[in-house]
Amino acid sequence: MRFSTLAERQILKAQAEGQLDNLKGAGKPLASADASTEAVGFRIMAEAGALPREIQLRKAIEEQMRILQGLTGDARAPELAKLADLQLRLAIEQEARRRFQGS
Repeated sequence: MRFSTLAERQILKAQAEGQLDNLKGAGKPLASADASTEAVGFRIMAEAGALPREIQLRKAIEEQMRILQGLTGDARAPELAKLADLQLRLAIEQEARRRFQGS
C-alpha cells in the first residue's frame, strides 16, 4: 500500500471519528505561501525550546557588533577577528543547511 493512500485513509478515519473537529486555527487561512521553509522550521524549533546553531551564531554576531561599537584603537583588532570567525561559521552553517535541503 502506498504511503499517500495510507495517509489519506488515516485522515478520512480521523474525520469520521470527529478527531479533526474544533482544531486550533480551524477556518483560518494557512500561513502565507511566501513564508520561507527555514523560517517555519526555526519557529517550530523555537517553540520546542531548541535553538538552531544558525540562530546562536546570529545572536553571537549581534553581540560581537555591540562589543565592537564601544571599542577603539588596538582593542578592536582581536574583536574584529572574533567577528570574522563568527561570520565565517555562520556562512558554513548556512551552506551546510542549503546543501542538506538540496537547494
